[in-house]
Amino acid sequence: MRGPRLTRRSFFKTAAAGSVAAVAVSVLSGCTHSDDEVSSDPVVVGENSAEDIIASFTEADLTLSEEASWSLPLGNVLHPAEGSWVPVTTAGSSATPMVKGSALSLATGELFEVVSAPVGKGTTTVIYDVRCSDEVYAWVELDLTTRSWVLYAAAFSEGALSGSPSALWEATSDYDPAPFAVAGDMVVWQIQPSTSGSRTTEHSYCYVWHAGDSEAKAVVDSPGRFATSPTLSGDAVVLVPRVRADEGVYYGVTAYSLSDDLSTRLDQLVMPQGVRPFRATRVGERFLISVEASYGSGGLLGQMGTYIGTEGSGFFKLNREPSECGCGKGDRLIVKSSAFYFVIDLAERTYSVLNSADRSVDYGEYPARAGECETFVTYSTVKDSSTGYPASVSVRTFHL
Repeated sequence: MRGPRLTRRSFFKTAAAGSVAAVAVSVLSGCTHSDDEVSSDPVVVGENSAEDIIASFTEADLTLSEEASWSLPLGNVLHPAEGSWVPVTTAGSSATPMVKGSALSLATGELFEVVSAPVGKGTTTVIYDVRCSDEVYAWVELDLTTRSWVLYAAAFSEGALSGSPSALWEATSDYDPAPFAVAGDMVVWQIQPSTSGSRTTEHSYCYVWHAGDSEAKAVVDSPGRFATSPTLSGDAVVLVPRVRADEGVYYGVTAYSLSDDLSTRLDQLVMPQGVRPFRATRVGERFLISVEASYGSGGLLGQMGTYIGTEGSGFFKLNREPSECGCGKGDRLIVKSSAFYFVIDLAERTYSVLNSADRSVDYGEYPARAGECETFVTYSTVKDSSTGYPASVSVRTFHL
């Protein structure tokens, strides 16, 4: 099948495959936020106007308490989620299927196989990425030969699909596999042209779909690629579209309301010209924005580091090379560094360090949370103490 042509009046509909339902998608009909929407002014503040957390806060003993820990087989990779189920890509026991879609119960530590094989029947089709909430499971399948892909979703309950999958979108290699997130009964995804395909000058779009619906709808139009994947946080989703396109290259870190399908823009912070955020989310009323390079212009937000705050309230800065997306609850935030996590308490003006699991530094430890959360989840591949070879995947949870 051909990939969708993203124009203002185009319409895309998947063809049903077996028991897979087709979802109609209106590309721009009723799009909530278009490229000509009035955006905030760019935020350019002095390089010394943010409070440096390491320099001005007090280092304290770690106050996070570990709630649970489990050991999973090698080849399991956790992905960010909001609820009591965490999506997992699991290495298959043979080349077919190469990857399975799974889900980890945070209540019991049990790993459930959810999508045992790709819906696509091609021998080179694999499960590429997965996400879930406590109500919906979604996954992307990718053809390793043609680089064409399909985004599927289905109702999800108690570790298993509870309905037939729906094909939400499919495209050729002219478009990147969709970055997506799942909240409640909703899937939010971005369609953007590949940097090496034939559609590089086209706009990018964000869509939403609810379980059981026969249609999805476009909600955000970006005149260029989004800077980051969609990030869920409480009652909001954070997107980073291109804005002010007639003035130059600007990215707007923008929080939209989930309750009305992103119709309401809750807050926006437009980065200085040319500065592309690396990660972006929101905890409470504060943005958490990471910049992975120093741009030499743009003031404070053009320097490498992680920034916490808003234009009105000012910023705190963690002057460390950023890694994964931050998360937290209230005034307590968690930001990943290279080998450990900074646990920052803005109210108490303290920070502490959560170390990686023992024997995991070589392979890295990563969060399975982003944005607001009650429980922090982290996972890592650990080595056997006697052989030095990778042995298992360690999962730990901490109460915030």
